[in-house]
Amino acid sequence: MIKIKNLVKTFDKTIALNNFNLTINEGSIIGLVGSNGSGKSTLLRTVTGVYIQDSGNIFINDKLSFENNEFKGKSYFIPDFPFYYGKSTIEIHASYLRKIYPNWSDEIYNKLLNIFSLDPKKKILYMSKGMQRQASLLLAFSTQPKYLFLDEIFDGLDPVIRQVVKKLIINNVIQNNMTAVIASHNLRELEDLCDRIILIHKGELVLDKDIDDMKESFCKVQIAFSDAEKKPVTFENLNIFRKVQNGSLYTLTVHGERNETISVLKAMNPVFIEVLPLTLEESFISEMENINYDIKNILSE
Repeated sequence: MIKIKNLVKTFDKTIALNNFNLTINEGSIIGLVGSNGSGKSTLLRTVTGVYIQDSGNIFINDKLSFENNEFKGKSYFIPDFPFYYGKSTIEIHASYLRKIYPNWSDEIYNKLLNIFSLDPKKKILYMSKGMQRQASLLLAFSTQPKYLFLDEIFDGLDPVIRQVVKKLIINNVIQNNMTAVIASHNLRELEDLCDRIILIHKGELVLDKDIDDMKESFCKVQIAFSDAEKKPVTFENLNIFRKVQNGSLYTLTVHGERNETISVLKAMNPVFIEVLPLTLEESFISEMENINYDIKNILSE
């Protein structure tokens, strides 16, 4: 379990993390979202010991994370811009990681070389951006990490490789109880992967919610009434967050339990009613509006 308590990290006069608190359970997949400069990368770098915090503490199973050799041997961090020396190859990196990661697996390493179709002797700097990402992931999974931290890892990967990476993450969580924390700007990438979504804004925790709970707390419905064009329909007994009318057809996003919402709407004797799938992005925006945050301004800053 990872426990972050009252974490503060500054750079000169800029507050990157401001009294940040978060608990991450074992075997979970957490999605970190937020605008550029919100503190996502700083959080990952501080948890993994790249940075040392100004104040507050980070605990890994009740032990401080900084200079924690046991934690370092079980964790792997891929930053948004991985650094490689000019002559570095996958093979050279693998020989180094073999010595410092006690759970290194040559079997996984060789298997992933085939899956990603990478040349272990080719200089990594000569590879494309997507191939460099694949090289980083190959090395990461070969260490069999207990904790995996990924910063914008899907950037540059083609759709097929993205699905391969998601499958690798999920399999490691299921089989090895791995904990994964993934920072991304793309909610659609996280929708079918993460258990929880964490929104950071200006170094502070704004939202922490299970994806299933977020989706279940809102309902999207299309409904039509025979005389709606002549007499606008009011929805007094529902908490409507978004309403779009096109002739006699309404599209509603409602805050509330689905069955209860449908029961109220059916009692209004519509000529047509259909529940529509609600994406994570739509649920997320509705949730932010529900707590009075201007999500469009947050994500555009």
